[in-house]
Amino acid sequence: MDKQKIRNIAIVAHVDHGKTTLVDKLLRSSSYFRQNQILPDRVMDNNDLEKERGITILSKNTSIEYEGVKINIVDTPGHADFGGEVERIVQMVDGVLLLVDAFEGAMPQTRFVLKKALNAGLRALVVINKIDREGARPREVADMVLDLFIDLEAAEEQLDFPVIYTSAKAGYAKKNLDDDSQDMKPLLDMIIEQIPAPDGSEEEPFQLVISSIDYDNYVGRIGIGKIKRGKVEKGQEIVVCNNEGMAKSVKLNTLYNYDGLKRVEINQGTVGEIVAISGVEDINIGDTLCSPDCVEALPFIPIDEPTLFINFSVNDSPMAGLEGSYITSRHLRERLQRELLSNVALQVEEITPDCFKVAGRGELHLSILIESMRREGYEFAVTRPEVIFKNIDGVLNEPIERLTVEVPDEYVGAVIESVGRRKGELENMRNNQHNVTKMDFLIPTRGLVGLQSEFLTETHGNGIMSYNFFAYAPYKGPINTRERGSLIASEDGAAVAYGLYNAQERGHLFIEPGTKVYAGMIVGENARATDITINVCKKKQLTNTRASGSDEALRLTPPTVMSLEKCLEFIKEDELLEVTPTSLRLRKMILDKTQRERSQRRKDSAS
Repeated sequence: MDKQKIRNIAIVAHVDHGKTTLVDKLLRSSSYFRQNQILPDRVMDNNDLEKERGITILSKNTSIEYEGVKINIVDTPGHADFGGEVERIVQMVDGVLLLVDAFEGAMPQTRFVLKKALNAGLRALVVINKIDREGARPREVADMVLDLFIDLEAAEEQLDFPVIYTSAKAGYAKKNLDDDSQDMKPLLDMIIEQIPAPDGSEEEPFQLVISSIDYDNYVGRIGIGKIKRGKVEKGQEIVVCNNEGMAKSVKLNTLYNYDGLKRVEINQGTVGEIVAISGVEDINIGDTLCSPDCVEALPFIPIDEPTLFINFSVNDSPMAGLEGSYITSRHLRERLQRELLSNVALQVEEITPDCFKVAGRGELHLSILIESMRREGYEFAVTRPEVIFKNIDGVLNEPIERLTVEVPDEYVGAVIESVGRRKGELENMRNNQHNVTKMDFLIPTRGLVGLQSEFLTETHGNGIMSYNFFAYAPYKGPINTRERGSLIASEDGAAVAYGLYNAQERGHLFIEPGTKVYAGMIVGENARATDITINVCKKKQLTNTRASGSDEALRLTPPTVMSLEKCLEFIKEDELLEVTPTSLRLRKMILDKTQRERSQRRKDSAS
């Protein structure tokens, strides 16, 4: 294919600004689907977790044909925790569509993804989306985006960016707000006009850098990337190399490109095309595929370092092995190593043969990994998320996040107080005409753990919060995020209504009658600051004595349902979360009560 007939773009934006919906409409505009074909919303979000949570987690490729031009599109995540998915695809495209909500404007993740694109020298096309939303302010948002470009020190040619206005949900785009609302063709025309064709010459030796990894049960690992120069054919001998000195000759078994949502096998790929290759064992993101005549490794875009870590360990509870298919340290090690091959923002370190330190971008980044593993049949235990500290010039530093919240005016005081308790500092505050206040905070990453649920409670579900890594700064001091203790089961067995009825006076319960428990398992949250051991398996003694009122039906308060994120927020340093395919159990690291008390006394005396 003539490279002048190719456009490679990535759609980048803050979370929930309409990227995946826009891709749906572009696919429909290209006549890829029949007009009467019934399709699910967000067709690109094709795994269960993405559909359930309503967010994009993995970068995905698709393509459309328009006016004889092939437009390769990469849909990217919008959440800051999956920024590694954005960073690794900038080498695969020649321009970006920066999508901005016409009401919310530029948000923290907008700044993050735009900075990566500008640093890579990419051309940006600004799409002001949701112009039909109530309270939309498209002209004001366009000025905000210009200020953001200037703030990020964009080059002079990058500052001259085109702007187009869209409603992805309604399926129309227009160059001017006064134009008629018809279809997506104005956006497609602008992509062809404004996004440059790929560089490189077909006559030069073949070169491609792997930017993404996929897996197929039949052909194994599949590497995806853009051909930087030359051309490649199916069955050709190539060299796989990287900047660490590795170089090996391999034979290219199969070659694919993208046609809509399908991966289609081809015989030859030319410069500028985004292709997928199979038949190369142990291929990794960042590897360069070259012609044997000119072995030259391309530098890979540096990935920002993780800020949080969780320890994954083999499950050693009394219920270990009852629910999971993969329970040994070997299974855990292999699964985490396999995740490293495609998840470039993740880091794994083996602490002991049974324990692994897994570092990621944020709480959501790590919780998605945990949820994916449990759905695959893995059983393991994890610790609470902890931040990664750095010693800079002899001073202890910790990661700081820029937190942006939008709340109705009546909740401003409660939010400032809540963030302030977590060492957050108010940086900026502004009102709009809809009685909504937007605030920017600088807050330690530690302070974000557990903030989401507290924030939703304080704003009655009416607030929006987002955050992005800002910088490392000197340690801000201790943060007390949980002021209450745990209710701990005293013996093994099944919880009964009588035992739970007596226990619920102590605090909030997490289990219901019939739940199997073991000594050391956490069954609820104590109303006080200390832990307390209770017997939830206690049955009522059967006697012949009857008294008025003593034999009434026991009324139990419905238990608090603990999601994975809530469990990670809840546990303390001496507690674990037991993860299995069917259950999430909170427990103490030391199950025996006597040993726990001895350990606590030793800690107290040492401090």
